[in-house]
This record gives sequence, C-alpha cells and structure tokens, in this order.
Amino acid sequence: MKKLETAVFGGGCFWCTEAVFKELKGVKSVVPGYAGGRVENPSYDRVAAGHTGHAEVIKIEFHPAVISYQTLLEVFFSSHDPNTLNRQGADVGEQYRSVIFYTNDEQKAEAKKLIKPPMVTELEPLDKFYEAENYHHDYYASNKSAPYCQIVIEPKLEKLKKQHGQLLRGEK
Repeated sequence: MKKLETAVFGGGCFWCTEAVFKELKGVKSVVPGYAGGRVENPSYDRVAAGHTGHAEVIKIEFHPAVISYQTLLEVFFSSHDPNTLNRQGADVGEQYRSVIFYTNDEQKAEAKKLIKPPMVTELEPLDKFYEAENYHHDYYASNKSAPYCQIVIEPKLEKLKKQHGQLLRGEK
C-alpha cells in the first residue's frame, strides 16, 4: 500500500473533528492538537482562552489509496460551518476558526479549488503541529454520555452517516 499522507484541519472543537474523521475508512490515526499560532508549546488553557493565535486542529494520517485528500476535504467542509468566521456553534474565537494547513503544493491546490465565497476557511502552510494533552485524545469515545458529546458531537456523526455513509468503517 502507498505511503501514508498527512492532513491537518481545524473546524471548531477538535473533540468534534476527531470523532468525525476517526469513523472513515483509510484513516490510520487522528490526533488532536494546535497549529497556526505564535506561541511555542501552547497549552489547552492558553489556546482555549484565545491567547496564542493557534487553532484547535486534528492531524490525520491516511492511506491515499483508500481515501483521497479530496474526499477528506469534502468531509471536512460538510462537518462544520466554513462560512462563519471564528465560530462553530457555541465555540467562539480564533481558536475555533475554519482552517486547512496544507503539507505540500498538491494539497494547497486541491483545497484552493474548493474554497469559494462565502467560505471564510483559511489556507495556510503547516509550520508546526503541537499535540494536545492526552486527556483530549479519543475524547468522544471516552465521554459519550457527556452533555457536550450528546448535544454537539452525536448530531455531527449522524450527519456524517447520512452524507458519507459509504466512507465509514464497516459500511459497504
């Protein structure tokens, strides 16, 4: 199988985006973290307070022979609101902005083709990715009964099943 590739997306809270992308065939791993800011080694508290310029993001390792970058972009755009600046639902601030951090020129070109007005999705080269603290990893899987998971994440997963069911693990 072809070598793994990396995609980095910010579409609001990384608990939500991690839960969505972990469901997809061809995705080897999804790691929550921070990118695009001006502070080295940011902490969740500083990012959440809006003091670092970082966005909450996920780093996806995927098998391009199973799922393309283009398909990941389509899921990304359908899993959040790319038309609202610095806000996803009740999460407000630049840390929740819609952003794609590309890792090569091909990714930049593919993303650029899909970003159309009125989208406010930013497109930036990936400089550094800082992995989030361990308690953020697999947050949804570990906290399914938490109100945030039931109210915010579960509807996103239902939407994913309706719009992209053929891409899900275990689906035909």
